[in-house]
Amino acid sequence: MAEIITIKRDLSLANDLLSADRSDELNVWWLGQAGFAFRFGKFSILIDPYLSDSLAKKYKSSEFPHIRMMIPPMKSDEARNVNYILCTHRHTDHMDAETIMPVLANNPGCKCLFPRAWEKYIIEFGTKEEDLITINNEEVVNLNDKISVKAIPSAHESLEVDAEGNHLYLGYIIKFKNITIYHSGDCVPYCGLLENLQKYKIDVAFLPVNGRDETRRSRGVPGNFTFEEASKLCMEAKISYLIPHHFGLFDFNTISLDELNSKIAKLKYKGLTTIVPEINKKYRLI
Repeated sequence: MAEIITIKRDLSLANDLLSADRSDELNVWWLGQAGFAFRFGKFSILIDPYLSDSLAKKYKSSEFPHIRMMIPPMKSDEARNVNYILCTHRHTDHMDAETIMPVLANNPGCKCLFPRAWEKYIIEFGTKEEDLITINNEEVVNLNDKISVKAIPSAHESLEVDAEGNHLYLGYIIKFKNITIYHSGDCVPYCGLLENLQKYKIDVAFLPVNGRDETRRSRGVPGNFTFEEASKLCMEAKISYLIPHHFGLFDFNTISLDELNSKIAKLKYKGLTTIVPEINKKYRLI
């Protein structure tokens, strides 16, 4: 079973990301929303990074102006020695051209791994074909000899596929040598998810907890797990740690930190530890 140590960050995220290079440590940083940075030895991965203000520009003067409630912990052009960007689906806070393009430009050899359903969409960013790797349900991509990524479906709020049967929303089960994590992207509970997760010895789940309701749904904002659903899934799948995300960025699509902490305090599940991520911390999985 993995253990998570919380460490206050004294360096800027860009420099801290560069400084972690012990091969037996998996270090994790929250980027805000569903975004996380992972560094295993000298190998770095960004998952669903949104480090720009592109949504604020797109939705300026709209009902939901997408104004940031937190500043990004680093700028896109500050990210160095990044080996892979993983995107779970095409929504801009998960697949952002203003984040992806500078990272690819400043990190020679960096690849972007994303659902095959969105290949034409991401090519419109101006990406180079050699920088792209597509994946679909049940496929596995080995990032190196110690890190592998398996794709499973996510439901946001339903399971959807394109005309070729490629899933629009994916979650990733990532094995870092002896530690396995699950990042669902945007997802709600669906039939078969628990059974799928039970096949793997997952140590840490990174799950959204902003919930869903008809007000958001009717305005084209699909929802996610509630905290209760996320924690129940972890308990039933025997996952030891839950790191919730998808909160604190946009005021129309979040759960307050007070409410989240209150729900955690009421949690009765034994064997599950919930760690609410903070921008100025790093988390070491050992």
